[in-house]
Amino acid sequence: MEKKGCKTLHPQSMCPAFGGLRVLTRIDGVQVCLVADQGCLYGLTFVSHFYAARKSIISPELMNVQISGGTMIDDLRRTIDGIAQDLSVRFIPVVSTCVAETAGIAEELLPRKVGNAEVLLVRLPAFQIRTHPEAKDVAVATLLKRFALFDAPKKTKSLVVLGEIFPVDAMTIGGILQKIGVESVIALPGTALEDYIEAGQAEVCAVLHPFYERTVSLLEEKGMQIVKGNPIGANATVQWIRRIGEALNLDPVIVQAVAADEGQKARDVLSQFKHLKGKVIVAGYEGNELPLVRLLLEAGLEVPFASTSIARMALGEEDHNVLSMLGTEIRYRKYLEEDMQAILDYEPDLVIGTTSLDSFAKERGIPAIYYTNNISARPLFFAAGAATVLGMISGLLGKKEVFRKMKEYFEE
Repeated sequence: MEKKGCKTLHPQSMCPAFGGLRVLTRIDGVQVCLVADQGCLYGLTFVSHFYAARKSIISPELMNVQISGGTMIDDLRRTIDGIAQDLSVRFIPVVSTCVAETAGIAEELLPRKVGNAEVLLVRLPAFQIRTHPEAKDVAVATLLKRFALFDAPKKTKSLVVLGEIFPVDAMTIGGILQKIGVESVIALPGTALEDYIEAGQAEVCAVLHPFYERTVSLLEEKGMQIVKGNPIGANATVQWIRRIGEALNLDPVIVQAVAADEGQKARDVLSQFKHLKGKVIVAGYEGNELPLVRLLLEAGLEVPFASTSIARMALGEEDHNVLSMLGTEIRYRKYLEEDMQAILDYEPDLVIGTTSLDSFAKERGIPAIYYTNNISARPLFFAAGAATVLGMISGLLGKKEVFRKMKEYFEE
């Protein structure tokens, strides 16, 4: 696609450290210690309060005098000791960012435990981790390496579900897995340190999002079987339930009956939205955009262009192949300018994108919504997810004339 107009390339993701902080701050009994300069501390404290867990971040005061004077490690140790005085703190993740002086902290110089609190260095430098979804993967993998009981006996019919999902989806997944005979389910990223400890005893991991490559590599190395895909739409729902059943060697008759039932429920929902017609562009930085596109295509919508901030990864190849076969142009490691050009080239009826792209679309009288607050904040899976997402999109497509009139009004 030829770029036109502005040649500047804009960043497509929040600071990667935010993704790791989102995972870490949500753990019960945690107190994050951030090793960064004051600019990082200010920005990451804000987004962590707003988007993560409304918990404070503690940091040693890192100004030029500490960094150049060589007292940083001593200051950091004193900060960790101070945090550990609070007996309610069970876990102190020490997070280093891409500030040159803090990125290379030697883990050997930090204690592994102080008082009641486990101490763990989590490296989240932007020069190594490109996007905040991938930083979630780094945080989860780092936690599992330290805490997971990989050497303990496996629990039979046990499953790790890997991927940050809407709470209702987690409840639905748990209920359906119970129907097919799964006896133990652990959802990661989790809110309890015990989730990471017990995850090592699971037989199978169902990875819902394609960017958890480091975590999946670790689990495979430890002998855990991996199930790819997710239950979005009718076809993928049936396939996902069958895969779980096969991986855990569950009763095939029960598995097939549940898969058929859930698949039919999803098809019934899709049939209610046969009236949906229109062209949609999906452009996000959450890393889970392509499964959403599969749902839209299955519902009969046209999705000529989709983009994501993550790289093309092996875990997402199935979605990539399906979407490519159905005519969707896919951009990985995308830039805002590419998304803007796609709007000009394809003239969509709806844009599901980033805030900057939404503004660009609305200026042209095109309905647009923010991916994170409207898609990630809703259930996506099984029939209930399809009904929720398609219901919202149906309403938005019906407002195209309203957006056109608003554009005309402000142009007068």
